[in-house]
Amino acid sequence: MRKRNIATLAAIGLLLLSRAFADNPPDFQPDVQFEGSSLKGWHILGDAKWQAIGGEFIGTPTAGGSGGWLVLDKSYQDIQLTASFRCEAGCKTGILFRAQKTAEGIKGVYYSLTEGDLGAYTLTLDAQGKELERDKLATAAGLRTLVAYPEENPNAQAAAAGDRPQTSNAEQAAGAGRGAGGRGGFRGRGGSAPAVKADDWNTFHAILDMEVLRPQLNASAGGFGGLGASDTGDYGAGFGPIALYVGGTGVVHFKDVAYKGISAKNEPSEYVSPNYRIQRISDFDYAWSAAVADVNHDGIKDVIAGPYYYLGPKYTERHEIYRAVTNNPGSEYPMDMVDFAFDYSGDGWPDVLSTNFRPISIFINPKGESRRWVGSLVVPQVTSELALFKDIDGDGKPEVEYGGATGYAYAKPDPSELTKPWTVHQISDPSVRANNHGMGVGDINGDGRADFLTPTGWYEQPPAGSTGPWPFHPEDFGSGGAEMCVYDVNGDGLPDVVTSLAAHGFGLAWFEQQKDKNGNISFVKHMIMGDYSTKNAGDVTFSQLHAMACADMDGDGVPDVVTGKRYWAHLDGYGDADPYGPAVLYVYHTIRDPKAPGGARFMPELIHNRSGVGSTVAVADLKGDGGMDIITSTNSGTFIFWGKPHKKWPPGTSSLRPAQNPTASSGRGR
Repeated sequence: MRKRNIATLAAIGLLLLSRAFADNPPDFQPDVQFEGSSLKGWHILGDAKWQAIGGEFIGTPTAGGSGGWLVLDKSYQDIQLTASFRCEAGCKTGILFRAQKTAEGIKGVYYSLTEGDLGAYTLTLDAQGKELERDKLATAAGLRTLVAYPEENPNAQAAAAGDRPQTSNAEQAAGAGRGAGGRGGFRGRGGSAPAVKADDWNTFHAILDMEVLRPQLNASAGGFGGLGASDTGDYGAGFGPIALYVGGTGVVHFKDVAYKGISAKNEPSEYVSPNYRIQRISDFDYAWSAAVADVNHDGIKDVIAGPYYYLGPKYTERHEIYRAVTNNPGSEYPMDMVDFAFDYSGDGWPDVLSTNFRPISIFINPKGESRRWVGSLVVPQVTSELALFKDIDGDGKPEVEYGGATGYAYAKPDPSELTKPWTVHQISDPSVRANNHGMGVGDINGDGRADFLTPTGWYEQPPAGSTGPWPFHPEDFGSGGAEMCVYDVNGDGLPDVVTSLAAHGFGLAWFEQQKDKNGNISFVKHMIMGDYSTKNAGDVTFSQLHAMACADMDGDGVPDVVTGKRYWAHLDGYGDADPYGPAVLYVYHTIRDPKAPGGARFMPELIHNRSGVGSTVAVADLKGDGGMDIITSTNSGTFIFWGKPHKKWPPGTSSLRPAQNPTASSGRGR
């Protein structure tokens, strides 16, 4: 068994999703797409006739033969491919990858697309294309797609629930539920297995990356279609062309055949917005989050990120809060998902809260003593990757809001006993299955009480003294992204919602609140950014908006959106949408515009393209000079982006326009 280096705790509870690929995967921009009527660039091998007509490859097996192949003349090792196929009655078909020549003839990785025989094999052919031997490939488990973890490896465990949004039966009846299958896709555990549609068009998509083949069949917008990953058995060393197969007695049709080699990966030239100055205060991967507080009680704001705090105003001196361990961003996860700091005891010395891969611990400030801090587990029930620290009950102190084993809840401490388990207050019915991603706090209905938002709707905070779960209002806010913001986007006096739509996919949108004469609230969705197939604000496209914050970044009195891409969110591999796109950080400036849909539009400003975001983004005026600074901690290190004072760059100036950013027109570096 080949040894793999990955932190066991990091793998528990995380699931590599079979991503949602429709006919054209949202992150797939092929190098080649066949649309012609010629077999130029291909050759025929074996007992079959092939022709190209109007963008289709049509294969007909020779009577009495063993079937034949249409072989591409160009060879690939790592490849992404999509195609549609239709198998007429009696037809057998499939696609061969890495069809390299051997002493016997040809050997490669074959995926059978024959009805009743979906599966991956090592296939050996003779020089005439006749099958000599086939061996079923082993299952590849794990969160990475580069290497095939043995299925029994405990580091490769994946929770069946995954990243899917779940709701109670009551919410489903109200229209909020998305079902047990959610958006995660079939994994062999729940949901329905993909199957070939007989004598009908089927869509096949595959990524072959190093030693893992990840195929999908008839994937939908809901993500179903994952066929399970297979270990190629060739240690990623195979190299050869792709080949289409037809056998049996029926004709096969292939159309929309598109592919690209994925061996090359490009990094963009580093860019920093002229409105910001970058300071990298740590070079290493310690945490997915950063926070701001006056840790040493000297009147200057400091930065907390994972196991360290960095003393202002220079932020070059760091001290351990607890034992610091660096991570390999390609194969290990940082233990800190969310960091927060606040003086809960009122003694003037802020303590640090950290979700150490979901359970929340508090680390008590030693009040200037040069030592590590004492930590205590205070909220052990957390299952969501995201936790918020907002004053939800109006007592002037931030509580912690989270998703747990009993649905959505918030917890608060006894100030005199901070290290004891915090008191939990239920928001949802305990039967609700909390989403891993996407939460928000804000007053939706304008009653002066903060409400709680989830991807499937919002919970209305009842008057003080009420008991039982909060009333739930179904709404489709996406599949679960980052922190959800509540503010009046278009200036009509009603709070709106801004949110990323999928932490590990594409999408950024704002939801315009509308209220009828009876006070009933509904929302109209306005897309800001979709995928590569859509028209997006500023022509900017990137995936995995796993962190978001909203603050007035340009001094016009209206909050703006700070977000970016979480790079290698599930380690180094093709497990997520566009995993190798640049690690960008953006500010989306809110512009109230009566001519825009809903009365507002968003103008993206590229801040940096080589760092991205983690689980949270911190925004603060560290110097007190009126400029809003952005603090991030990612697998590329910990950063401060120093913003210019507002008076130097009012909204609408040319310095804020995306056209001034050399890479703003493309979020891709590939």
